[in-house]
Amino acid sequence: MFPNSFPDSLRRRAMPSSTSDTNHDAEPDHREHENDAHSGDDKGDGKRSGDKQGQGGEKQPKKPSPLDNPKVRIGLIVGGIVVLIALAVWFTRYWTRGRYEQETNDAYLQADQVAIAPKVPGYVEQVLVTDNQPVQAGDALVKIDDHDVRARQDQARAQIEQGVAQVQQIDAQVRQQRAQIALADAQLSGALQTARHAQNEVDRYAALVADGAQTAEQLESMRQSRDQALTQVASARAQRESASRQLDTLRAQVGVARAQIDQAKAQNDQAEADLGSTVVRSSIAGRIGDRTVRVGQYVQPGTRMMSVVPVEQIYLVANFKETQVGLMRAGQPASIEVDALKGETLHGTVESFAPGTGAQFALLPPQNATGNFTKVVQRVPVRIKLDEDAEASKVLVPGLSVTVTVDTIGSKPERAAVKREGKQQENVREAQHDEEVKRNAAQPSPGPGR
Repeated sequence: MFPNSFPDSLRRRAMPSSTSDTNHDAEPDHREHENDAHSGDDKGDGKRSGDKQGQGGEKQPKKPSPLDNPKVRIGLIVGGIVVLIALAVWFTRYWTRGRYEQETNDAYLQADQVAIAPKVPGYVEQVLVTDNQPVQAGDALVKIDDHDVRARQDQARAQIEQGVAQVQQIDAQVRQQRAQIALADAQLSGALQTARHAQNEVDRYAALVADGAQTAEQLESMRQSRDQALTQVASARAQRESASRQLDTLRAQVGVARAQIDQAKAQNDQAEADLGSTVVRSSIAGRIGDRTVRVGQYVQPGTRMMSVVPVEQIYLVANFKETQVGLMRAGQPASIEVDALKGETLHGTVESFAPGTGAQFALLPPQNATGNFTKVVQRVPVRIKLDEDAEASKVLVPGLSVTVTVDTIGSKPERAAVKREGKQQENVREAQHDEEVKRNAAQPSPGPGR
């Protein structure tokens, strides 16, 4: 029992090794240990490189590199050539055109819209248009109640009639006063004749009294009659002067009455204009927008009721950086991409430049001379005229965002002129500097102690 419990290797070592059978049995055991060692090594190698051995222990063949394939090499070469050609084309286009193209997306469509407001106060009687409705110049938009205006017009007409009647009355008084003046002239003429006759009588009686043919009492009576005649003359003249002045007064009253008539006519004309203004009309052609007026609303002069947007006269304002407008000039072409028209490119022309940057016209312009300073790139509004067709104009409305590209290649001569002028100014400054150096060198320098 105990011998059988030992392992085979220990039994083999304990047995005598004199016989040939024993030696013969020992050799297979040695080979068996070698096989076990080799199998152990194979198992270790299989754990390290199991992917290179198959099920039978054979190594798989090595995978070839993709670069060994001639087609792959040719494809890579062709791709590299295509990339080089594309880079060359891009660089050529950039050098010839791309660097002269200035682009910005800070651009929006705009239109000179007109705010519609009444000229007369009153209650809105009718609103004759709807939202987004196209209108023409002169079309009626809103009707305001005109009862008050008509009342003022009737009052002005009544004042005109009253003034005309007053003028006629004064004209009649003028004619009557002229008759009074004529009567005063006749009375004055009679008084003068009487006074002359009385004076003649006094002269005649004075001679008779001197000769003693008449008494002095008679001469005194004649003198009294003469004095009365002179008094009558003075009275007649005063009456004539009073009648003449009364005529001047009547003429002044006629002037006042005519002025009142003119004033009443002006009021009538104003009432007529106000009556026409009760119908608010469009001053331009466009489309109705921002309509806030409603029937029954009381409006005052200047109250914003709606806006008329001339969509047919839409334009573009692009805010370019100050570093982009150096070569921009009026008349240069522009390419426009509207976000509402994906894939479509419109065309336009640079029309004008703003007289200042946007910051200069802000509600609170910056004061860079106060506090710390941080340089910020400014933007210059540039107005661009659109060359859109009728179909595109149906979609374009103020406020749409666009991307603008202006081609400034036409300003290459101006750029060369700017560089040339700058070079000339630099040469002039250098010449002046050299002259100052020579002048300073020619002056004797003061010695020590001088």
